[in-house]
Amino acid sequence: MTEPTHRPPRRISPADVLAQDTSNTAHLPGAGTKHRVLSGMQPSGDSLHLGNYLGALVNWVKVQEEFDAFFFIPDLHAITTPQDPEAVRHRTRNTAAQFIAGGIDPEKSVLFVQSQVPEHAQLAWVLMCMTGMGEAERMTQFKDKAAKQGTESAGVGLLAYPMLMAADILLYQPHGVPVGDDQRQHVELTRDLAQRFNSRHGETFVVPSGFYPENGARIYDLQHPTAKMSKSADSPNGLINLLDEPKVTAKRIKSAVTDDGTEVRFDREAKPGVSNLLSIFAAVTDRSIPELEEAYVGKMYGHLKVDLAEAVVERLTPIRTRALELLDDPAELDRLLDHGAAKARAVAAPVLAEVYSKSGFLTPSR
Repeated sequence: MTEPTHRPPRRISPADVLAQDTSNTAHLPGAGTKHRVLSGMQPSGDSLHLGNYLGALVNWVKVQEEFDAFFFIPDLHAITTPQDPEAVRHRTRNTAAQFIAGGIDPEKSVLFVQSQVPEHAQLAWVLMCMTGMGEAERMTQFKDKAAKQGTESAGVGLLAYPMLMAADILLYQPHGVPVGDDQRQHVELTRDLAQRFNSRHGETFVVPSGFYPENGARIYDLQHPTAKMSKSADSPNGLINLLDEPKVTAKRIKSAVTDDGTEVRFDREAKPGVSNLLSIFAAVTDRSIPELEEAYVGKMYGHLKVDLAEAVVERLTPIRTRALELLDDPAELDRLLDHGAAKARAVAAPVLAEVYSKSGFLTPSR
């Protein structure tokens, strides 16, 4: 796979975030002794896949131990293209259940659904009014999606998506935003809008840093190991979904594409298939890739696949079991999300009130 030619984003560790000088924002929400981080994941399918889990969720679980962590399901973003309403509700609950089953603790973190906190959409309008048309049109994701759909048929929501994302972030005054590299441009726009509002109206927002976890695993499609694992892949056979039955997971791993030769060796260019399997193995077992290479000296690809299938099934089965338990009790799951939304609004509402006041809006009499 050809790597990006642009300079890679600066990797920020928890220690880096904790060391940031926040003296100029000490009076703001989110600037307490325990720094705040926020991230989210769209409910775009019935199940999260292994790339979502190892690339994001595993790091979120670590983050919640050290930070004041806010995690949310951005269902407003999910409707930038037409969606079946019942499917949105179903996928939102599924995503929440998998967050919790994967280790997000609603008592340690604030876990909520975006649409249940109306301040997101309210702040987004203010930020849209501060964003230049050129800025919005330069967003890579908008350009890519508009090119595929045609500009005339692309919804305005695609253009406004980054401003809503900026509102998602700025409402909670986080110092760090754990995101994938593909969201770097949106985080930079968020920083620009925060600085712009602060310059016009006085210190209001913490200017957040992109938080690109050092140990996030990059997981590729099992059938096309030069492409990232994705729900939009042409075939489901390249995916490992958290809610798949164990036998399906094992079969897909054993059917994974490998490479010429027989040597089990990590080489992203020459052996993308084997390298992907080694990356997954290392991530689910916390073993190093050199250690795994040594363990498979003189062994065939088949040995690697059989052992990897067993390791992945062992790691994912408790998550699947817990997620299904939560989905069997939607009232309890909704209660947890309602509780999270209330905690989120307690933080978001005062921030929005300050923004509205500084923007010249009248304060409601009641």
